[in-house]
Amino acid sequence: MARDVIVVGAGPVGLMLAGELRLGGADVVVYERLPEPSRESRGASFTRRTAESFDQRGLLGPLGTTERADSHFGGVPIDLDMFEEDHYSARGVPQYRTERMLEGWVTGLGVPVRRGCAVTGFEETAGGVVVAFEGPEGPGREHAGYLVGCDGGRSTVRTLAGIGFPGPEPTRGFYTADVTGLTTRRRRIGEDLPGGSMVMAMDLENGVTRVVVHERGMRPRDRESLRYSELADAWQRLTGESIHDGECRWISCFSDASRVADAYRRGRVFLAGDATHVQPPAMAQGLSVGVQDAVNLGWKLAAVIRGTAPEALLDTYEEERLPVGRQLARNARAAIELRLSGEEMDPVREVLRWMVRDDGAAGHLAGMLSGLTIRYAVGGDHPLLGLRMPPDRTVLGRDGSRVRVAELLRAARGVLVLTGGGGERLVSVASGWADRVDTVTGEWSPGADGLPEAVLIRPDGYVAWTAPGGGGALEDALERWFGPAGPVGAARN
Repeated sequence: MARDVIVVGAGPVGLMLAGELRLGGADVVVYERLPEPSRESRGASFTRRTAESFDQRGLLGPLGTTERADSHFGGVPIDLDMFEEDHYSARGVPQYRTERMLEGWVTGLGVPVRRGCAVTGFEETAGGVVVAFEGPEGPGREHAGYLVGCDGGRSTVRTLAGIGFPGPEPTRGFYTADVTGLTTRRRRIGEDLPGGSMVMAMDLENGVTRVVVHERGMRPRDRESLRYSELADAWQRLTGESIHDGECRWISCFSDASRVADAYRRGRVFLAGDATHVQPPAMAQGLSVGVQDAVNLGWKLAAVIRGTAPEALLDTYEEERLPVGRQLARNARAAIELRLSGEEMDPVREVLRWMVRDDGAAGHLAGMLSGLTIRYAVGGDHPLLGLRMPPDRTVLGRDGSRVRVAELLRAARGVLVLTGGGGERLVSVASGWADRVDTVTGEWSPGADGLPEAVLIRPDGYVAWTAPGGGGALEDALERWFGPAGPVGAARN
């Protein structure tokens, strides 16, 4: 019997997508070419919006302790304390810990993760995809309704699908390593050095320090031949400090390449994460934007598979996420040039430092970096429409209960919150979608000024309709995002 979805790649993006699909009722399997989970740290931070997405599914607790991370653009600090809303990202979380948490979640949901399975080809048919793979027991084939490549910047699925991956050729190289036994001064957002060089030293966990080095003129290189002594030599040339005695746990290199896929979908094949966008880790964005891809796609694909939503809903994945990927690439290129150009860029740096003293300019930059100001085109004129619903807003139930918006989204269903008078008609309307949208009545807790009396929240946490200001009838919004009305059910109080 064919699977609904084959997800390729058991990194944070593939695992997050698999969990979202499973919550939506899809039969999904994950293929991973590596035989064992990676112990590499790679991504060590994630944005505020990604933290909120984990919170929506109850995953922040299992992730363990995190540390608030300061914000900057190209090395220019942004004072996040000037804002009422929390834009701080999380740092000090090695990627293997995020992957371990997510794999425990998806396997607990019943999703198999097949390690040592490398996709070698696929053939799209009228009703699905036939995937060829090489596994521990030799070659095999499996049928599925859809295939999603979450297999990184060198994506096999993207290549096989013939989707272009344009972008300028890299010109700069960076060394990065996780090292124990270091006493060097910490430089958490990096330290710019004369001539366009930079160094960074950030604490992870268990005495591990993440170090990054770029020495002006350093070119991209092959990571397989890189040795820790080369990184330590460059560090000493730039800082005058020796870190040669540190114990290197992991070492790699990266470049300033920024690329975005021509398309996020081709027929029954989708891409997400680094398979669609790669950029230097200048702003700790790659993992986070990939997780947001997964959260956007998962509920939509599951709804189409269940037959509750039309195929056209899948078009909104690329419509909403491709612009985010392109903006990410632009931002990364700008940040790298700002940070690593020489003294000729000093006037621009000074202008930006002056601008970010203004809360409007600083808020624009902070929102791009935190992911909190991503806005999808859903129609209507309420200022909250298309933005994510703040997950800490609390609904006071008529029975005295208190529930945060994040908790209402645990099951990855739509949520209609009704807090004003005259909600009986809206409850009646929403009952036609009760098999996929929960209706919650009550009132907003004190301090929630400006929130609408009625708000429809998508499973990914974004606002799809409000009253007032929703730009149309509730029925239209429900059908647009959740398909035609189905069985009648009861509202939750």
